[in-house]
Amino acid sequence: MDPTENPFAPGAGSPPPELAGRTDVLIRAEIALARMRKGTPAKSMILVGLRGVGKTVLLVRMKDIAQTKGFRAITVEAHEGKSLPALLVPPLRQILFSLNKVEGAKDQAKRGLRILKSFVAGLRFKVEGIEVGLGLEPEDGVADSGDLEADLGPLFVSIGEAARAAQTAVAICIDELQYLEESEFSALIMAVHKTNQERLPLAVIGAGLPQIRALAGQSKSYSERLFDYPDIGALAEVDARAAIEVPAADKGVRFTADAIAEILKQTERYPYFLQQWAHDSWNLANSSPIDSAIVKRATITAIKSLDAGFFHVRFDRCTPGERRYLRALAELGPGPQRSGEIADVLGVKLTTVGPVRSKLISKGMIYSPQYGDMAFTVPMFDDYMRRVMPGDEWLRG
Repeated sequence: MDPTENPFAPGAGSPPPELAGRTDVLIRAEIALARMRKGTPAKSMILVGLRGVGKTVLLVRMKDIAQTKGFRAITVEAHEGKSLPALLVPPLRQILFSLNKVEGAKDQAKRGLRILKSFVAGLRFKVEGIEVGLGLEPEDGVADSGDLEADLGPLFVSIGEAARAAQTAVAICIDELQYLEESEFSALIMAVHKTNQERLPLAVIGAGLPQIRALAGQSKSYSERLFDYPDIGALAEVDARAAIEVPAADKGVRFTADAIAEILKQTERYPYFLQQWAHDSWNLANSSPIDSAIVKRATITAIKSLDAGFFHVRFDRCTPGERRYLRALAELGPGPQRSGEIADVLGVKLTTVGPVRSKLISKGMIYSPQYGDMAFTVPMFDDYMRRVMPGDEWLRG
């Protein structure tokens, strides 16, 4: 069939043609944003889930919802190479400049810009190519201590006050939250706490891997009272079917029941993989309906595509020692495995693999679903590790 008509979209953060199974969490976000827009207390939100479940797609959709409700919304993506302040300052500056154009909010917006300038000066980092306050003097004694936990809250409060004066609201969307340092996440929680106490119209919507819950608990004990943590996982069977059937039907194409059953079995109903299998099945089919024989051929193509892209980019970031740890985890099979058993496979003491395990957690490769257990953050990564490191040569690495 014509590949240019293919409705399926495998890709990092690419919105699927049918966002199935996520209505409840989107409604929760819409209600929370509507309450914040009115100055009514509501929790911010952090989406939690493995790779490939569509957290980024949902984050983008929630940003769109915020904008339709009149929010000034920004999105940043945390990563290992940049601090939280360096990520936030440029877009927050843009928000304050936009609020400075609103009659009735100019004084609060200018104060926000002065505080932003104090914030940058206090932390002593350079924002390349940006003049924070266009000649404004810093706000002495506010957000200029150099302590992120002490300074981020007053900055958020000043932005929330400017938004309230402009009769609008602000949504700060942060993807890949697990890459924040513990001190940065703690500062973010404290800043949200301060804006909540003042009932200011400022929301934080984040997304992160499962270890974000532990990071939140370690940072501040009251974080669960400030954020909802909806689990974003594999789709229910009815929703997984809809994710395939609805876009195909819109193009006049049908998948047979056996074909859909085969896709659901191969993908374990994870959204990213559903898109990959449906996309490759479409391209291999000559006509409708697409049957299970086509899907079985597409499985070979899909796995090759995933191995070359989705899986490989993560494998490539790991050192030889980290790869051996991942391979040992894969050797034990799917699902969570005991840390001691992973060490046994490697033939070493548990204490000697601690640094490697910690580094893999910080890289977002594995997480601990409960004390003493380890699991991959990427679905089906155990199969990939057995493919990319076959045999037992890796044991003697």
